[in-house]
Amino acid sequence: MAVIPETDYEYEIARLVDAYKNAAGRIQRELERLDLAGLSRANAQVALSEVSRVLASLNDESAEWVAANIPQAARDGVARTLVALGAADTVEQAAAVVKFNRINANMVAAAVADTQADLLAVTQNVDRRVRAAVRKVIADSMRANMAAGISGRRTISADILGGLRKTLGDAVNTGIIDAAGRRWKPEVYVDTVVRTKMAETYREATTNEAIQRGAYYAVISRHGAKDACANWEGRIIKLSADAPGDYPTYDSAKATRQIWHPNCRHTFTPVRVPEK
Repeated sequence: MAVIPETDYEYEIARLVDAYKNAAGRIQRELERLDLAGLSRANAQVALSEVSRVLASLNDESAEWVAANIPQAARDGVARTLVALGAADTVEQAAAVVKFNRINANMVAAAVADTQADLLAVTQNVDRRVRAAVRKVIADSMRANMAAGISGRRTISADILGGLRKTLGDAVNTGIIDAAGRRWKPEVYVDTVVRTKMAETYREATTNEAIQRGAYYAVISRHGAKDACANWEGRIIKLSADAPGDYPTYDSAKATRQIWHPNCRHTFTPVRVPEK
């Protein structure tokens, strides 16, 4: 069998994550410019308009990234399948002739839409949390001034001002709260989402192409894993439940949650005859 180099998406993923980091930094600086001691709704609206502009630009950039990179993960899966099954001598040769079959074309379209929806949810959550935080800070600022009986500037204590700043900062730094109640920085959540989706797209495209070419088995890659993934390294799985042999299916292996967890690096190589 030809030696098939591993895929590496680190550069592209880092580029997207940096875009979210930069956007979060720009929003943070915009909020830090607010004069919390004399904050008015008009001034806050100016800041929120800038926040919306930053997030809209980020949405455009992330949509462009997804449209380019999710299909690339599928193309890589197909190309490496062609090499593994002897339909091409090198990955470069295979990449030049890659075409999606119907099931892969539909899968890629769905993966692109799902990933874009996940990333849009990040910016929507940041926008919603920032707006809620600004509203709260305006109300708290007004109450603090009224409690002091003073309407002039610089009347709020340093402790209160620090608390208001923290409220605004937390709105940006914990832009996502998942179903388990865990708080994520936007860039960390984005890294996990796209890394996981690209790996899933790669595996799905590999499976679809392999089955179409009559290969119903695969060998799981080895990376010297130290976690539960180690139990699966080098093992044979079935890509179709109907294939003969006492091997676990891809779906049953994934259901154990020992392998192909979020951020998992393991892939698999299709084979026609597992005994070989």
